[in-house]
Amino acid sequence: MEELTGAQLIAEALKAQNVEYMFGIVGVPVIEVAMAAQAVGIKYVGMRNEQAACYAASAVGYLTGHPAVCLVVSGPGLIHALGGMANANMNCWPVVVIGGSSDQNQETTGAFQEFPQVETCRLYSKFSARPGSLVMIPAVVEKAVRSSMYGRPGACYIDIPGNMVNAKVDQKTVRFPSCCPPPPVSLASNLEISKAVTVIKQAQRPLLIVGKGAAYGRAENEIKELVELSGLPFLPTPMGKGVLPDDHPNCVAAARSRALLQADVIVLLGARLNWILHFGFPPRFSPDVKLIQVDICAEELSNNVRATAALLGDVRAVVSQLVDVLRSDTWTYPTDTVWWTNLREKIASNAQISKALSLQNSLPMNYYTAFHHIAELLPKDCVIVSEGANTMDIGRTMLLNYFPRRRLDAGTFGTMGVGPGFAIAAAVLEKAQHTGRRVVCVEGDSAFGLSGMEVETMCRYKLPVIIIVINNNGIYSGVDKETWREMEKMGDMTIIKGTGHQSVKDRTQV
Repeated sequence: MEELTGAQLIAEALKAQNVEYMFGIVGVPVIEVAMAAQAVGIKYVGMRNEQAACYAASAVGYLTGHPAVCLVVSGPGLIHALGGMANANMNCWPVVVIGGSSDQNQETTGAFQEFPQVETCRLYSKFSARPGSLVMIPAVVEKAVRSSMYGRPGACYIDIPGNMVNAKVDQKTVRFPSCCPPPPVSLASNLEISKAVTVIKQAQRPLLIVGKGAAYGRAENEIKELVELSGLPFLPTPMGKGVLPDDHPNCVAAARSRALLQADVIVLLGARLNWILHFGFPPRFSPDVKLIQVDICAEELSNNVRATAALLGDVRAVVSQLVDVLRSDTWTYPTDTVWWTNLREKIASNAQISKALSLQNSLPMNYYTAFHHIAELLPKDCVIVSEGANTMDIGRTMLLNYFPRRRLDAGTFGTMGVGPGFAIAAAVLEKAQHTGRRVVCVEGDSAFGLSGMEVETMCRYKLPVIIIVINNNGIYSGVDKETWREMEKMGDMTIIKGTGHQSVKDRTQV
């Protein structure tokens, strides 16, 4: 009889589901889980904080399409990881969090770090469960991995009581499910495809918006064919940058506001009408705009604005459907329309403004000057990680992306502090694949401070990461004495909030 411990069962089950990476911080009761994972060939990265570990694991999920694991201890360790789980869920990235917990026979007694972990994680995940016995561990692991990828991707949680970790069971009594297949590919209905193509052809001012979902769905080749076949202008969302190169002639990112406001038909490719796209509402959008929406999640269709054509399905497959119809009709949007002229004029005008700002010699230098010189030195194929307020927003326009999934930023949840964790994840993958690509992490000083100790992790694993901190004193350092005296005279101290950042936002040092 060959016996396996609970830790070995977890490791074998993860390996059977093709999980390759684990990030975390070990301690009681999960030390043996990390050791068992490494014994079966899973790459373990020890981090400095559970939140950053969960950011890293979720970034691997985005970059590879397959979840990594975040391993945490009970109580506070799991609580620290909740921020990463929430961020993964909002970004729709697959990740599996495994948390140790109090022994089962000590529940409700005030055990060490006792906390209602399964119940808590239900608010932050697609799936949250504790195996009822050792023999159930492989089945729960398979379901967590599968649930993290299927439908709209997200976070899943597995709770492992301390007494399960070293308990043993006869291997013959354990059923190991086979590796779950890749997510099923679904197609949009032919009726909706026909409706979408008709609306596109009738558009006077059409616009494609390429979202993070298109990057995750690996739809770059299909979208490239769609753009070059149709001749339509496109606008990438922040992490949709690079699905098509930022210097593509059809990219109108430099005329973003005008494109959004004046477009009469917008095709959303894996992008959501949330705060990043101003909800699709006026005055940022035309009140009469027609939307063609491509999304894998039915609940997202017609969210905030009613879709004229709702294309439910895998973005890569649905774009192929659109391409097939357009190719058969040999239709192309003309390059000499008033709409194209209007967009090109705005692109040229904004380019002149950015160039003038970037060539200023004032000290301290402004953001544009800093990013101008950084951009000159960046390799085209590097991975850019960016976070901070103005650092991220202005950097998005100045630091171009040429390949898909090479930009990681604060994302849908607007989370600060993700940068070092994301950079570690990207660097671990680049190092494992021997690509030679560099990971460049461009951080605001406040954002960097939230996870700055992860620099030690980068050094310990000898990861190819370059960190650039844009120091604009962005941690709300207060106001000058004269302003303070004026505020005291007014007797209204509530206006303190936010003024520190506003007073120094244009004073930038590198």
